[in-house]
Amino acid sequence: MSAKGVRRPPSGFTLIEVLISMLVLGVVMASALSLVRGQGRAFETGSRAMNTQQNVRYAFEVAAQQLRTAGSGVPDEQPFLVYAAQNVVAFNGNFASNVANDPFAVYYDRDARSGTVTAATFSQRFTIPNSGFDYPDTSYNQSSGDNSPAETIVLFFRLDSTTSRVDDYALFRSVNGQVPELVARDLLETPGRPFFQYLILRRPVSGAATLEPVPAATLPLSHSEPIHLAPADTGTAAMIDSVKAVRLSLTGTNGLTGAAERTVTLSRLIRMPNAGLAVRSTCGDQPLPAGSFGISVTTLASGDPAVSLSWTASVDEAGGERDVVRYAFWRREATESDWGDPYLSIPAGLASYAYSDESVQSGKTYYYAVASQDCTPSLSTRLTAGPAAIP
Repeated sequence: MSAKGVRRPPSGFTLIEVLISMLVLGVVMASALSLVRGQGRAFETGSRAMNTQQNVRYAFEVAAQQLRTAGSGVPDEQPFLVYAAQNVVAFNGNFASNVANDPFAVYYDRDARSGTVTAATFSQRFTIPNSGFDYPDTSYNQSSGDNSPAETIVLFFRLDSTTSRVDDYALFRSVNGQVPELVARDLLETPGRPFFQYLILRRPVSGAATLEPVPAATLPLSHSEPIHLAPADTGTAAMIDSVKAVRLSLTGTNGLTGAAERTVTLSRLIRMPNAGLAVRSTCGDQPLPAGSFGISVTTLASGDPAVSLSWTASVDEAGGERDVVRYAFWRREATESDWGDPYLSIPAGLASYAYSDESVQSGKTYYYAVASQDCTPSLSTRLTAGPAAIP
């Protein structure tokens, strides 16, 4: 058989060629897996960063939504701001109602519990979280005699015991002292800034009014006088009534530590447009006067003279039209014939009524008058008492 007739075995890969091919395939696969892992880590990092930002923004929106309703629907005697500290704020507002078509509540929530849509009464007083302050010290009623529709909302930060970190907080919300509900967690204090900072409105003699921060050394502020706008609700006790805005500062974290930690810091000024607004409603006929009115000359512990005023409630305060909101007082000297304008008003709703006039002068004689006032406002006839001769 000639050489052309010899059958050759089929051609294929040598062992060396197979090994080289496997090496190249391994390098390609390793590069591809490395790229996939890198993309996975980038996606996870981006997702955590987005979640962190959304968590902080949600905490902000909830707090802002609640704080903007402070003072809405509160009777004149009920304070809008109750307690203000760096890690807790408590305020009154008609935030929610479970009554359909309620025209006064800010929001309608048919599932809201009955104990969270009206004011807490004195028998339901509770301790505000992160404080030793008990509230309320009295019950607040509308001119109709019904309980105030403005509930007490508390926003507060507390160290989160569910994590291994010792510096992260959770934000909680509580209504009328009931079980707090969690709003957000994985929150840190922003370096150099507290969670809550309060700003009061300053009105200079000339120039525009400005918002100025309350010094941290004066916190906490509390409405220690039970009746808003009462004679004792002045000076330091009334500073909390001047707060018109709250600055909230938060730093959110992804919950990790070291190089893997990602944080987002936000700060926002939240104005309270209803802070200090007086509630006005329509009342009925002219109110009935106080039941009785008496005065007596007394001597203070300092030795200075004073005139003690005492009176009983009008029938229209707790009964009748139930529309008496305050008592107005006049004072004139014996040498004067015109009563002029009232010089003092005291809110209704107290268990008993007494006032010490310490601004009298020795050697003068005074006459006093009192009238009840409803929410129109309309005054009753005046009851007079006197003379009161000051020694």
